[in-house]
Amino acid sequence: MLTRFQGEGGRKRLIQALTALFVSVDHVVASPEAVTRREGHDQWRRKPLYEAAREFLAVRFMNDPTKLLPFFAAFTLRVKLIRILTPDVNHALKVFETINDRGVSLNAMDLLKNLLFMRTPSANYETPKERWRMVVDAIDNAREKPLRFLRYYLLAFHDVDLNRGIREDEIYSWFANNAKSVGIQDQPLAFVDRLVQASKAYGHFVSGQDATGTPNRHLMAIRAFSGSSRNHLILLLAGKHLPTPLFHQLARHVENLVFCYVLTREQSKVYERNFARWARELVSVTDAAGFGAWADKYIRSELAGHERQFDYWLREMTTNSIQQYRLRYILAKLTQYVDTMAWDNEKPLTHYLSASVHVEHILPSYPSAIVRETFDKADDYHLYTPRLGNLTLLEKTINTSISNGIFAAKKPSYRQSTFLLTKALAEKPQVGVATQLNKAVADLEPFDSWTSASIETRQAQLLLLARRVWGIDEATGHPIAEAVSA
Repeated sequence: MLTRFQGEGGRKRLIQALTALFVSVDHVVASPEAVTRREGHDQWRRKPLYEAAREFLAVRFMNDPTKLLPFFAAFTLRVKLIRILTPDVNHALKVFETINDRGVSLNAMDLLKNLLFMRTPSANYETPKERWRMVVDAIDNAREKPLRFLRYYLLAFHDVDLNRGIREDEIYSWFANNAKSVGIQDQPLAFVDRLVQASKAYGHFVSGQDATGTPNRHLMAIRAFSGSSRNHLILLLAGKHLPTPLFHQLARHVENLVFCYVLTREQSKVYERNFARWARELVSVTDAAGFGAWADKYIRSELAGHERQFDYWLREMTTNSIQQYRLRYILAKLTQYVDTMAWDNEKPLTHYLSASVHVEHILPSYPSAIVRETFDKADDYHLYTPRLGNLTLLEKTINTSISNGIFAAKKPSYRQSTFLLTKALAEKPQVGVATQLNKAVADLEPFDSWTSASIETRQAQLLLLARRVWGIDEATGHPIAEAVSA
């Protein structure tokens, strides 16, 4: 790459570039055997550039004009020397890396790699090369976008202007302009080590694991409903240093808040900015007291601020107002919560999201004539079937046997379900007095019939459960005062 060809210094650089091309001309016109002669190339590198080029021509062509003429003819036909002026070395590096032998534009990952090599002594090149490969492999193995990782890394650990944010095409310029403050200039190896650690943790988080690679149920749950959203990884990166118990709490808070944002239709750019702002304090948290204060200040206060919206969307939820995979997540979390409270033996969320578990419409979507006619609001039948209160999880083996019958005919099958939330439609399980089971189903009342009022009542029951499951009661310090009885 040539920059600022002005004055005597500029002419010298031009001569150096030309002679460098002469030295490597065997790649253009020589035989394949000559190209592979690594020892010869190492010798050229150890000699002054101009002398090396002259010696190359003398040795290769023996200064014979009849041999030199074909060489220069081939050289001028096959080699194009382009002079580009850039304002500084960073721009020169970017242009150089863009016009490369692959013939395609390089991204910020490629440019950052080159910037690291520029700051690393040549004797140590192998070290950053190996570690950079670790970064690339970690992101590739997670099937993630490298630029997304770099952007979230910046937002999690560095002082980026959060009012304007940072675009992916600005990442390289930011690193180049802040090379000293982030450690690239003076300690490039330490910087790349931090990237290695962050990229490995990032890959684990995407896969539903903590920073050590241990499966985490809350991160697995986020995968079930977040879709393509990855903004929460900013907070997880900032908290990757936390002891395992505290990181588990962080993951729980993140799941609750991300679900609340998704449910209440919060804009992605809003909560990305929140996560980046909160991350600046989270990176300094080291103990339970500090984490509790941080969670109170940011997570719980944010959940409390969304309480009314949360209640509204749950109270009005239908199959038409939310994606089906998110609806299954909601039903799975509610069902899992009741079972866990009762038996104190939590099954993974995947158990409830399995293909062997169906979403059952208690009031059938495709009713027989008698089902429709006996419903108390037959004219509004289509408004009640998609409501959350009309839905429950049911084992496939049971669901296929009850078809689209009336509620009275379905109740015996609901009693057979292993899911307490479904079983409670037909009966209220009880064992002894004040047992965990009894407490788990305290707010769930069985139904004698299935009417419009029954569906509305159960929707209210599920709202009460949802507030506990996703931390709204914990954040506000009180449950909602709403009666739910059949």
